[in-house]
Amino acid sequence: MTDRAGVAHPVLPLVGRTEHLEALAGHAAAARTGRPRLVLLDGPAGAGKTALLRAALAADGPFADMTVLYGSCRAVEAATGYSGVRALFGPLGLAGRRGRTSALLDGGARHALPALTAVHQEGDAVPGDAFSVLQGLYWLTANLMADGPLVLVLDDAHWCDERSLRWLDFLLRRADGLPLLVVAAHRSEADPAAPDALADLVAHHLPAQLRLGPLDTPRVAELAGLVFPAVQPRPAFVDRLAAVTGGNPLQVVRLLSDLRSAGLGPDDAGERKIAEIGGRAVTASVHRMLEHRPDWVGRAARALAVLGDEDTAYLAALAGLSVLHVEEAVDILRHAGLVRAESREFVHDLVGAAFLDALGKAGAAELRLRAARLLSDIGRPPEESAAQLLLVPGAKDPWALAVLRAAATQAEHRGAPEAAARYLQRVREAEPDDPALLARLAKALAENDPERSLSLLHEAHALTTDARARTTTAIQLALTCLSVQRSAQGVQILTDALDALDADLGPEPDPAERELRTLAESTLLIVGSDEKSTFPQALRRAARTTEPPGDTPAQRQQLAMLSVLTAADGGPAADTARRARRALRTPDAPLGAWALLPASLALYLAEEDRAADEALEAVLRDSREKAAVWTYALALSTRALFRVENGALADAAADAQTALEILGRERWGETATMAHAAHASTLVARGEAAQAEEALAAVKRPGLDRFVWEYHWYLMARGRIRLARGDLDGALETFSACGDSMEEAGLTNPVFAPWWLEAACLLGGLGRTGEAREFAERGAGRSERWGTRRALGYAALARGASTPGAAAVEPLREAVTLLRSSPARGHEARASLMLGRALVEAGHAREARQHLREAVAVARRCGCVALARRAREDLMAAGGRMREITSSALDMLTGTERTVAGLVAAGAGNREVAQSLFVTVRTVELHLTSVYRKLGVRRRADLRAVLQAGGAASRWTGDSR
Repeated sequence: MTDRAGVAHPVLPLVGRTEHLEALAGHAAAARTGRPRLVLLDGPAGAGKTALLRAALAADGPFADMTVLYGSCRAVEAATGYSGVRALFGPLGLAGRRGRTSALLDGGARHALPALTAVHQEGDAVPGDAFSVLQGLYWLTANLMADGPLVLVLDDAHWCDERSLRWLDFLLRRADGLPLLVVAAHRSEADPAAPDALADLVAHHLPAQLRLGPLDTPRVAELAGLVFPAVQPRPAFVDRLAAVTGGNPLQVVRLLSDLRSAGLGPDDAGERKIAEIGGRAVTASVHRMLEHRPDWVGRAARALAVLGDEDTAYLAALAGLSVLHVEEAVDILRHAGLVRAESREFVHDLVGAAFLDALGKAGAAELRLRAARLLSDIGRPPEESAAQLLLVPGAKDPWALAVLRAAATQAEHRGAPEAAARYLQRVREAEPDDPALLARLAKALAENDPERSLSLLHEAHALTTDARARTTTAIQLALTCLSVQRSAQGVQILTDALDALDADLGPEPDPAERELRTLAESTLLIVGSDEKSTFPQALRRAARTTEPPGDTPAQRQQLAMLSVLTAADGGPAADTARRARRALRTPDAPLGAWALLPASLALYLAEEDRAADEALEAVLRDSREKAAVWTYALALSTRALFRVENGALADAAADAQTALEILGRERWGETATMAHAAHASTLVARGEAAQAEEALAAVKRPGLDRFVWEYHWYLMARGRIRLARGDLDGALETFSACGDSMEEAGLTNPVFAPWWLEAACLLGGLGRTGEAREFAERGAGRSERWGTRRALGYAALARGASTPGAAAVEPLREAVTLLRSSPARGHEARASLMLGRALVEAGHAREARQHLREAVAVARRCGCVALARRAREDLMAAGGRMREITSSALDMLTGTERTVAGLVAAGAGNREVAQSLFVTVRTVELHLTSVYRKLGVRRRADLRAVLQAGGAASRWTGDSR
């Protein structure tokens, strides 16, 4: 506000908010010590939120020794992806080419660029998904905190876009131990632009609430004294002022400013005027200011309300004025106390709204439409024009629709699907029957609203008549059905589309048509392999599918699926391995996870572990590069299950626990199954059955018994836990249920989830050899057909377990020999133990002790502590001697600690480890501190020596060194 001489007073003095400023100081002090905080500052419009924030940001304020990023959200940008993020990080200058060389964007922080840049530039890396951008922004923030505590201040958070709020949630989930304070100012009566995201942020992090209520009468008197320092305001004047304004600071200041401009003071005349103009102070101020001004002042003000603090030439173009007129108008508005002294921004958004209200809805819409065209003409990114168009009801002309489509492309590049969906939804209002548009909108909605995404895809599919386009839509629809656990529906839709495509293609399809058909075939195998109800159909289709050459990505994906389905059907293993190797041969373009993961499973079952590990390593490497956390955790979980069956328990535990730690931070992590099953299996093998049972109880996936792969791994872990806890009937029931379920699905591979071996060994140990033989025979024929050393060794082991007396010795000798030449170290130790027991029963104690010692040694190397202890007990009973089996220092490490230790020993720094494992630096530091304590070392150099002595120095998650 100004006096009559044009001398500006503070726009909104900080009165009555001392306790709030002190509270912010307390939260800042906590953040400095590594206790991150979220503070939600709320109150009605004009309550003084911005004034309080500016006081906190002052040189002598509570944030004086902290790095501060301040950003203010705008209503016009509420639908734009990461607009809140850009408001915060914009002053750092990272969006331009010169910013790309900043150390702040080192490492994983480079993935933040799509959120920071106004437009995609040639040479930029395209993000893998929205998570990669979130991860990049996290590391950018972590880099900022490397030099000291950080404060993020987001003003007008009710207008913050959804993706920026999701990022704040993502950041705070990982902020433990970080010197971070987040302050968000929110208008309590406003409808948030992203209500669900804001509600989630508040619910997850329980922010400290600072509420700015109305000023009491003494504080209103204090404000009146600031405006009229020479006159003591009368009590009646102050009471009337407080009553009319409700104690709202902005309303008080505007009303006092109006009185002063009218030559009135805090006296009787002023009191009478309050009653006349009060209750609508801001709007009245705007209208009164315009009454005695030329028309061009209002036109300039309305341009400023639409474009904000924009270049004067562009404001002039929108207003239809000269640059000089605009500059003079801004000066007039500033002297009237309506525009800030330090910028060309209104002192409050209510002021800009008041200028636009004077135009009416139609006039304001026309002005915004002109602004959108202006922004487009001057080369601004499409999202800036689209932000204006979203505020124009019914903007359906071809130019506007083209801009909205381009804005959706830009939002997709940013990893902001919510923003892309908003733009595309407006296009859909004009073009409701465009199937390509519906499919694109469905893709944008797939992450946050899969049900609506599925509905849109059904619409798109129904509207598509061309067989080729219909097949493309069916592929997307089937994969979406897979994600929402409706595979049967997806299989039927894609089957029908393929039949129609075959009828339409004719005998000589061109290469693109052949590739489309192959992609559809491979997708059908992927979707059909998920649930037991569709798995037999996938097996039949695979059996009659002609093996493709493997020259294209779709062909290699099809080969990968054919290999895993051949393996599921039981062989022979040589055919499975050949197909999987062809799928993984060096391609012209990198293979995706849909090809690599199935091929890795096929190769593992076919006993080609090196090739399986290389395929998984390719997935892990690509996932780290793209920050694709779901795929990364899935690959780790898969490898953990392979390592469990191979007897590499320490490495399995490292993979499983690392995957669980990553998944535990994600909202979709509760649906994970494989990592829990692997973790539980390692615990039970180490003799920790109670902990294993607790770990498996964490599985929360609904309808788990419908699925082909996860369910049977889960049942194997459950059966082994029951066996270890002495619940033999429960264990046998679980293994039998696993077998019945696999038979129902048509999954007959004898090595995958070898329930029949477990049942035979359990019954044989109870002396129920007749029943044990039935299970052994069920697996024997399938093992012969599959033909790997592991499978044949399992069959011999089951045969030995089901054979009474001395006759068991020979099949058990065969089992030891076969398993020793296979990767199945844990089962080799088990066979040696059973052979030793059989030899004792046959009266050959000396030879028995040799095999029992071997069982102890192999089991210990595997980490199978429970089996090693049983073998030692049998050895002692057979007259042998051996010291008590104790855990080594390395055995005391948890799986994640082992992973971190291996990475550090291989030369990685804490930040590099954290980025590799999608965890925080603080998490790495905590794990490393625990490792040092358990191993009794003080330096990183000592750590490498200890791990080398234990044979673990070169094992680190995600790398094969």
